[in-house]
Amino acid sequence: MLNKKGFTLIELMLVVIILGILVAMVVPRLVGRGEQARNQAAEADIKSNIALALDIYELDNGRYPDKLEDLLKDPGESKAANWNGPYLKRRPIDPWGRGYNYKSPGQHDNDYDLYSYGGDGAEGGGDDIVNWDEETE
Repeated sequence: MLNKKGFTLIELMLVVIILGILVAMVVPRLVGRGEQARNQAAEADIKSNIALALDIYELDNGRYPDKLEDLLKDPGESKAANWNGPYLKRRPIDPWGRGYNYKSPGQHDNDYDLYSYGGDGAEGGGDDIVNWDEETE
């Protein structure tokens, strides 16, 4: 009488098949969530985090900065006599590793335009994240 302990080939195949079915069910739900999370992080930066720093700069100096770097380093008394920064801890980088784009004065009925070109890194294409309402243009 043999008393061997272990798994048979059929038992191992069943485990592999069950794992394959579970992976096939879970993976499609997770695909695309990374890009969605990056879009939401960029939107939070543009509409809250960087916007707050820009608004505080404007309160201190009576105008918005010429460039985002002015939030980190004093641009000089001729441009910001009441500079109380730094208003940000580090240079703002979008979730794709590129700097945010900033223009003051803004061209979209805003005091400034703040935007990221999104995942493709190019203007347009439907993935840009902006601080203005695109539907009213």
